[in-house]
Amino acid sequence: MSDRVRLWHAGTTVTLPDDPLACVQDGPIVHVVVNRPATRNAVTLQIWRDMAAAMKHLAADPVVKLPVLRGAGTQAFSPGADIQEFPDVFRDAESARASTLPYAPRRSPWSGGQADTRRDLWSLRRRRMRRRACLRSAVRAEDARFGITPSKLGLAYSPPEMKRLVALVGPSRAKDIIYSGRLLPGPEAKEAGLIDFLATASELEGVDSRYAVELLDNSQHSIRAEKAIINSVACIHVRPDDELNRIFEGTFEGHDFRERYSAFLAKRRPRFE
Repeated sequence: MSDRVRLWHAGTTVTLPDDPLACVQDGPIVHVVVNRPATRNAVTLQIWRDMAAAMKHLAADPVVKLPVLRGAGTQAFSPGADIQEFPDVFRDAESARASTLPYAPRRSPWSGGQADTRRDLWSLRRRRMRRRACLRSAVRAEDARFGITPSKLGLAYSPPEMKRLVALVGPSRAKDIIYSGRLLPGPEAKEAGLIDFLATASELEGVDSRYAVELLDNSQHSIRAEKAIINSVACIHVRPDDELNRIFEGTFEGHDFRERYSAFLAKRRPRFE
């Protein structure tokens, strides 16, 4: 039976398509769903490739302001990569090198900046997730657990991935998470900085949707600029200082700033682009 997803903007519930990576449009929101509940949403190499292509496509769509990444079913968001395909995709050094390219972090089309787009939200609806290091807003249920487990697989994370993890949690905590491979309970994951918000399972959908509306109500031009500056300061995607200054100064010349103070003076709601 196909899983269903609640559309926050439309206020309806729809059945997911059968694709392993399902994208469901909901006005300015797109729900990007890892749709393999029979495997707890284990991520295949093809899903990684499809996700990169989907995000690039969504970033070029002027209608889309907020992608929401979530998992199908009720058991887990995702345990991580699908180990069942490892004998094939990592059969020798050449295939391993080719297979790891989709996993390697590049500058995301959602990374912020004048030519990039918006904000993305991890909606961790399910119980368990092994998270690849990234910098996003994560909302998750209180009973979920987080782990990063290369030490249990005889692997290591790449320098770009480690850079992101250390930016999130600091070097000491990163060593604990990576060396032990243990699953962190929700409160500890939040305290470490792996996630941003905790909610009970019954409250999670409401917390997700309200936060999404809050983001969409704000200036997307401002959020893009702020994201670029934050990611550079955090050494995630470093930009030259003169570029960051241009991004900062550009907010004062944009439509949204003028619209906001005009709306304030006229005592009306702003109409951001």
